[in-house]
Amino acid sequence: MQLTERKMEKSLCTLAAHKYSCVYHCAAAESQHSQNDSNSCTEVTHYRCNKKKLHRKNISRDSEEENNGEKKDASKTDEKKTQLDCPPLGLESLRVDDSQIRASSSQRSGLGPHRGRLNIQSGIADGDLYDGAWCAGYKDQNQWLEVDAIYLTLFTGVVLQGKNSIWSWDWVHTYKVQLSNDSVTWKTCMNGTEEAIFEGTRTHGPRCSTWYINGTVCLRAEILGCRVHDPDDIYSSEQDLGSKDPLDFRHHNYKEMRKLMKSVTEECPDITRIYTIGRSYTGLKLYVMEISDNPGKHELGEPEFRYVAGMHGNEALGRELVLNLMQYLCKEYKKGNQRVVRLVTDTRIHLLPSMNPDGYEEAYKKGSELAGWAEGRYSFEGIDLNSNFPDLNNIMWDAEEMAGDKSKVSNHYIPIPEYYTQEDAMVSPETRAVISWMQDIPFVLSANLHGGELVVSYPFDCTVGWAPQEDTPTADNAFFRWLATVYASTNLVMANPNRRLCHHEDFQAHNNIINGGAWHTVPGSMNDFSYMHTNCFEVTVELSCDKYPHVSELPIEWENNKESLLVYMEQIHRGIKGVVRDKMTKQGISDAVIKVEDHDHDIRSAADGDYWRLLNPGEYKVVVWAEGYIPSMRRCHVGMEPRATICDFTLTKIPLQRLKEIRTKGLKIPQDLLQLRLRALRLRKLRATTKVLNQRRVGQRRLQEERKARGA
Repeated sequence: MQLTERKMEKSLCTLAAHKYSCVYHCAAAESQHSQNDSNSCTEVTHYRCNKKKLHRKNISRDSEEENNGEKKDASKTDEKKTQLDCPPLGLESLRVDDSQIRASSSQRSGLGPHRGRLNIQSGIADGDLYDGAWCAGYKDQNQWLEVDAIYLTLFTGVVLQGKNSIWSWDWVHTYKVQLSNDSVTWKTCMNGTEEAIFEGTRTHGPRCSTWYINGTVCLRAEILGCRVHDPDDIYSSEQDLGSKDPLDFRHHNYKEMRKLMKSVTEECPDITRIYTIGRSYTGLKLYVMEISDNPGKHELGEPEFRYVAGMHGNEALGRELVLNLMQYLCKEYKKGNQRVVRLVTDTRIHLLPSMNPDGYEEAYKKGSELAGWAEGRYSFEGIDLNSNFPDLNNIMWDAEEMAGDKSKVSNHYIPIPEYYTQEDAMVSPETRAVISWMQDIPFVLSANLHGGELVVSYPFDCTVGWAPQEDTPTADNAFFRWLATVYASTNLVMANPNRRLCHHEDFQAHNNIINGGAWHTVPGSMNDFSYMHTNCFEVTVELSCDKYPHVSELPIEWENNKESLLVYMEQIHRGIKGVVRDKMTKQGISDAVIKVEDHDHDIRSAADGDYWRLLNPGEYKVVVWAEGYIPSMRRCHVGMEPRATICDFTLTKIPLQRLKEIRTKGLKIPQDLLQLRLRALRLRKLRATTKVLNQRRVGQRRLQEERKARGA
């Protein structure tokens, strides 16, 4: 790999491009193949050249020596952190434009230099325009990948991966680094009097020296470097300021996250409250920040909103954005920002920054550039929480098929299946905690924050018969598309028509929104479960091409998403809302069914009788009924402004004589009522088995601690 160099007084390898270019030269290349990113290693090579000898250090993801070294000598960890101080140039985050990357040759356009970006993903089929690496057109030691840094830059390291493919394994074993100021004259980084040969790993490598014998010269890369002052560049002082908001822009591990959340409650005690909804497999608490003008209490008529982040532990941006959001809402509320004051006053907001804290801690140990594509994605037990919820879709579709008439099948509040409540069910404690949380609070709107792409997907995520890809709309497809569009159109990166594709899918062709099933089927997603088991509408937001952005990117990402996060929350006030009351007692009626004509998805009133039905502007015929009451109907108008229309209902009890007649005739209990009872029964079973499993895990952890104490 070639890097352009400018001489500096310090004896360091300064890499830059075109004016300051960095080139990886495949020196003795042995290439090898890598099946997928979950098994592939990500390697960072740090180097500094002085006049006598090159000092370098290779850090591999699965390096046993690194783990042992951390335990033996804390100073080595400090040294490693120091070496990582310079941020990535931005190949993975796309800050480096395609025009800044060149190569000696390419096998074809789909394997061109623009594909040589760290963690870039290929499609299922090899041979298209969006393959999983840069691959040289020749198998020799004259192949190179060049990156133009544009500005004078002090380069401190490179991070390498092999090709992303399920069909072939290709990577580089060893490589050289060269520097240039003009991309014509190159100076090789030296190790004393010899040219330095850097080692790749089994799945990585750049001028390439050796490669896997059965493969070819392929790599994905990131370059670490710090921009330095250039006296000849009059624009060198124009650095990207990122964000003017005084927020804590850094990656927070579990302990740091707790401290930050505590500091927010101390700064804004009148509108914040921290509570927990459960624990992870290893015992880490799932913390939630509540923000409301009356924290700790559901207020009649006030809708409940939630953001969930960190379902995949290595998708760290969502976690940090949620932490940023709680700080921002606190500070702006204190300033009297009327938009924020209105949000906090009219909405009860719940923020869960880390649904999978075990996975995050695993990714955090590796850091933003070494965590790779899958490190920390799964729970401690190896469960993908994104598909760990009950598949209620096919339960409903199968019932409709058997009944032959959709109107005879309940379209909401579908019970959890019996098998899911068993102790031996493969259900993570994190998923169990979130399901219980959903039952305790009458959420209306939510978003599930992910990373690795730039798109907003909406239900259904699961397809009929689990077809790989098929557009599978809900009864509220129009409103879900509106929700997705609201976020995507206000996100600064998604809304940029000139942005580059993250990997291989062109979501701009769909205005950066897509039906989940049309993208790829996900049975048991939280979005689908939320819609079919509760009253809550939820979408998935893929926030960034880079799952785990470098800390230097966090202020920029906050600005990219700030307006989207706020405007999406405001959508909770669209549609209709009201209270369903008993005509005689004036008390609220819980579990009343709210049915909108031409919408085959009903909702139910909360414990106090209040309800919220998200709807697009228009005129609607709404029917409300409850057990033992005569149904009531009225027409409700929804306007264009984000302010819900009040549609209250008063129900009259069925006369006692009529109830006696119904019981005498032995008429069947309505299907919806049976569903409601079964739903409550299954939830009690789930909570009971969860309690048993949690107690068992606590006992196991105590036993392990006692054994460790005895061993010490």
